[in-house]
This record gives sequence, C-alpha cells and structure tokens, in this order.
Amino acid sequence: MAAKLKKGDKVVVLAGKDKGKEGEITSVNPSAGKAVVDGINVAIRHTKQSQTSQGGRVPQAMPIDLSNLALLDGNGKATRVGFKFEDGKKVRFAKTTGDVI
Repeated sequence: MAAKLKKGDKVVVLAGKDKGKEGEITSVNPSAGKAVVDGINVAIRHTKQSQTSQGGRVPQAMPIDLSNLALLDGNGKATRVGFKFEDGKKVRFAKTTGDVI
C-alpha cells in the first residue's frame, strides 16, 4: 500500500493521551504501521552514564499508530489523504481541499 503519511508531514493526533496535539513526523515504520511524531507520546527513558553521554532521565518520543494520526491541510484542519495521477505521476492530495500535498 502506498504511504499516506511520510516523514516531514504535519499531523494531528486523533486518539490517545495526546489527542488534539500537532507535530511533525520524524520517522515512519510502514511494516509496523507506526510513526514517531516530535513531542508526541513522550516517555521517560532512564539511561546509564557512559564516557560519551551523561546518564539520567531522558524524554524520548515513542512510536504512535498511523491510524491515530491525520494529515493537516492548508487550512490547519485534519484531512484524509487520497491519490491521483497528474502528468503521469502519482501524487497525494488532501480530501478536504483537493490540494496536492
């Protein structure tokens, strides 16, 4: 299946503890169906001190399911993503406005 959400997309969280928050996708794992969004679903990781890094409690964004994310269109509202062909190329477009992403 084609990727509806990609790295760098602005998204809004639809469900979970961070519902309504917005952020940018930093990485996507299509096989697991999850994405990491900057500042969303943050957990505290306890790291051991080493020669290169200071130990302690480090906040880290954890993966969130792709079904709980929606793309933000040009108006700043959540939208679904569709596909269409323009000039022989397959492009993504926002279903609410029809704009090419």
